Amino acid sequence: MSSDLTHLDESKRPKMVDVGVKEESERIAVASGTIQMSPEAYKAVIEQTTKKGAVLHTAVIAAIMGAKKTPELIPMCHPLLLTSINCDIEELPELPGFKLIVTCRLKGRTGVEMEALTGVSVGLLTIYDMVKAIDKGMVIRNIQLERKSGGKSGDFLRQ
Repeated sequence: MSSDLTHLDESKRPKMVDVGVKEESERIAVASGTIQMSPEAYKAVIEQTTKKGAVLHTAVIAAIMGAKKTPELIPMCHPLLLTSINCDIEELPELPGFKLIVTCRLKGRTGVEMEALTGVSVGLLTIYDMVKAIDKGMVIRNIQLERKSGGKSGDFLRQ
């Protein structure tokens, strides 16, 4: 009796999916999320007056590191040879806050959605960590897959 869940074996024990039989393809995933903060905290980030340094630059580095470390954090993720990680941060003065967008690419047998999502999560948590002395009430929201391409399941685009 086999399970419909790919991460469980016939005895319902956890397992890592065998992707060795899958075709290699170009795979891209884009994820995003936002962090909302007080006007005072937002101003400090924009003007680079926080005590911990350049918040947005550090968040980009953290997002890249988070994407690269995904298989160490998410138990069933395969170690992947990422060919590209790109991070963009949009200023959202009306929130006030920031939107972080992470794009991960590779040519391989499994997707990069978890890497993009982990990158966004770690990047936003880094902003929180660096600004929490000014605003402990910041809110991280809407960490989500925006789009993905490649692989057997095909393309996904958030509407």
